[in-house]
Amino acid sequence: MTASASGIYGNFGQANYSAAKLGLLGLSNTLAIEGQKSNIHCNTIAPAAGSRMTQSIMPEDLVEALKPDYVAPLVLWLCHESCEENGSLFEVGGGWIGKLRWERALGAVVRQKNQPMTPEAVKANWKKICDFDNASKPQRIQESIGSIIEVLNKIDSERGVSTNPTSHASSTATSEFAGAIGHKLPPFSSAYTELEAIMYALGVGASIKEPKDMKFIYEGSTDFSCLPTFGVIIAQKPIVGGELSGIPGFSVNLEKVLHGEQYLELYKPLPRAGNLKCEAVIADVLDKGSGLVILVDVYSYFEEELVCYNQFSIFVVGSGGIGGKRTSDKVKVALAVPNRPPDAVLRDTTSLNQAALYRLSGDWNPLHIDPNFAGFAGFDKPILHGLCTFGFSARHVLQQYADNDVSRFKAIKVRFAKPVYPGQTLQTEMWKEGNRIHFQTKIEETGDVVISNAYVDLIPTSDTSAKTPSEGGKLQSTLVFEEIGRRLKDIGHEVAEKVNAVFEWHITKGGHTAAKWTVDLKSGSGKVYQGPAKGSADATITLSDEDFMDVVLGKLDPQKAFFNGRLKARGNIMLSQKLQMILKDYAKL
Repeated sequence: MTASASGIYGNFGQANYSAAKLGLLGLSNTLAIEGQKSNIHCNTIAPAAGSRMTQSIMPEDLVEALKPDYVAPLVLWLCHESCEENGSLFEVGGGWIGKLRWERALGAVVRQKNQPMTPEAVKANWKKICDFDNASKPQRIQESIGSIIEVLNKIDSERGVSTNPTSHASSTATSEFAGAIGHKLPPFSSAYTELEAIMYALGVGASIKEPKDMKFIYEGSTDFSCLPTFGVIIAQKPIVGGELSGIPGFSVNLEKVLHGEQYLELYKPLPRAGNLKCEAVIADVLDKGSGLVILVDVYSYFEEELVCYNQFSIFVVGSGGIGGKRTSDKVKVALAVPNRPPDAVLRDTTSLNQAALYRLSGDWNPLHIDPNFAGFAGFDKPILHGLCTFGFSARHVLQQYADNDVSRFKAIKVRFAKPVYPGQTLQTEMWKEGNRIHFQTKIEETGDVVISNAYVDLIPTSDTSAKTPSEGGKLQSTLVFEEIGRRLKDIGHEVAEKVNAVFEWHITKGGHTAAKWTVDLKSGSGKVYQGPAKGSADATITLSDEDFMDVVLGKLDPQKAFFNGRLKARGNIMLSQKLQMILKDYAKL
């Protein structure tokens, strides 16, 4: 839909035009809601563009600067099948684009139960009514109506307020939470190697029974990868380490803490090993009546680059009912699954030792291992970690819809509904809607839903190829391969006769393949070219750009690199010994 700034902000002399243009926004918002179940998206633009209509009121150079060419690309992106944007409004013009949203003040309740509401009460509270500190940003009508229903409940229970400032409970909650919201927890580091990544994969059910799981449990695999959900392990220290008890302004009884929901987003695949710097902040605190929800946002960086973001939704039982807000625009919203039979179902039976294995990834809560502790908590026996079930479910989605390609994983959101006992069978039911995979996880033996309102967002395959680093860009090894190619022009025929083999090199950066090179010493006078072998390679060698340079410069023995896992080779490995001719006898690098 095409709206206008006149409709959004109003403009003198354009009453009819403004009404029509904002009417289109309302139409678009409703179509977005009604069409979502059928994967139909609807958005609105408010363009500033020079046209025949504005030629008479705009200078000629401004009409040219605001030509429609600077609006059309936004329209094309919003219409592209890989664009997930829905129900949004954008201002656009001159090469600039910005998204708009509604903002609502915290407001004030200005009447008491069985008392009239007066304009004097409105006047007395006008400053609060218009105060945008701690404002919310509602995105759907349920949020709007929900807050009003909440006010009615408060008034009906005589916790409402009069013409004076909002109730003591509400103001106490607001001031109490204000000290917590935005509080930064101590920064921390999260270091891991392939060992921790493999331990986690085994903890969430990866197995040698499934050949495609080998990339997650064998460090020698040429495409060894961390499971995307290992990102929660990197970020979990503030949650499992008891640091929530140190939030200023109010105390948290860790014995009454439950993990309500989890959101994880990856901005690039996790490195196979690394030391990530993490920053955690209390994003918001919500009062759900029966308890408080604390939103903890954790940002994790690898070599100064943001790699992943987690939002832990922690429910503190029995601490609510003090008048705080119930909703927040900072919540990553859980979504109901479609109302139709699932498109795919995968199952895995957990081991009786599943919780004992998963806890080795850092969550040492005795609830998951100690029968006596579990009994005190009201369970018949130790229960499985919610994030273990989370890992099983995400692995099922990745296996079913992404062929275990970790580069296609974008984000996951889940709500934890019921506990799981080790030994039970997890059944993940999945619904595909575009690049979003909705799912829920059940216990097959009981039918109980244990993860609900969940989804995984996948990156389209076209996007993953676009995000791959430019082959050879910013790699030291590129210079070496180019130099070898130049020197082969003089001695290539002689070398090809002695070696008679094709070598394919996979050069990695940050744990992921950044470039592929082929050194063909089998045909003619030999040649070096970027990319995989055009025929079949006799040997394929994988190592990092840094280690490649150390091998070339004689600082790293390739045999030692092979045995400690830094260099990987497949095919006719013995042929690799002939590489000495390239790297030493001829290249003299």
